[in-house]
Amino acid sequence: MNLFDEHFYKPVSPLVEGAAYEALYDQQGQSFKTLAELFAKTPNSLPSDLVEPKILEKYYEQLTSIFANSDFGRFGIRVFRTAEYPTRLRDAKYPIELVYYQGNWDLAHTRSVAIVGSRKPSKEGLTRTKKLTKLLVEQGFTIVSGLASGVDQMAHLSAIEFGGATIGVLGTPLSESYPRENAELQKYIGRNHLLVSQVPFIRYGKEPFSNKRFYFPERNKLMSALTEATIIVEAGNTSGTLVQARAALEQGRKLYILESNFSNPNLTWPEKFLKKGAIKLKDINDVKL
Repeated sequence: MNLFDEHFYKPVSPLVEGAAYEALYDQQGQSFKTLAELFAKTPNSLPSDLVEPKILEKYYEQLTSIFANSDFGRFGIRVFRTAEYPTRLRDAKYPIELVYYQGNWDLAHTRSVAIVGSRKPSKEGLTRTKKLTKLLVEQGFTIVSGLASGVDQMAHLSAIEFGGATIGVLGTPLSESYPRENAELQKYIGRNHLLVSQVPFIRYGKEPFSNKRFYFPERNKLMSALTEATIIVEAGNTSGTLVQARAALEQGRKLYILESNFSNPNLTWPEKFLKKGAIKLKDINDVKL
């Protein structure tokens, strides 16, 4: 952070910046990529600097209403150029200016590892996920995953079972749950651990269901940036997990792939990522961070 940045000492209202973020993202054709490009052109700007006061007021009223009528519990907003924003998020190709969270924000500053994989893993895959999670919890790492079915769900549940900490990175706003089967798990993590989302409430609420799937790959990029490493347990050739694999290598994070993936003759992606710098994990005890 540049200590001479004009906003370094400027008081920041998270709700005002959240409202500005919502307003910017609600513009036609806006995306996380275009927003990142906008802020790259105006490097000393906060979101509120780029929104007209009357428009900002409108979105502020909407956002405060969303929070006032929610059962989020402990929630908040973290904005770039403030002390609580994790600087490692800037390693993303298109870094975001703001994240919403629910729960214990201190976990965002702990050493953490993402465990991800198939929504329909094998029985062996679930067993490996549980063993791997146990090992990392014992080493003091926070377990991060995406609250999807399958590997993600097992990683979160195992972290809780073994007395560790876990972070759920959402592909929906904090007010939504997907899949529905994990709604109670999401609530539990939000109350006792940490949930993080970059998905805007207002724009998301207007979009058709078919468009909402595009938030999940962005979730994977955020998850990678937040952690020291990503470990893939199982994944198909078209899995969204591979978005996170690419992001991890681009962001300078370690990418581990369990050896069982290389033994599957139907998978072409493990060798491709191995050549790009991924690490084949023959034994879960070989994770070095």
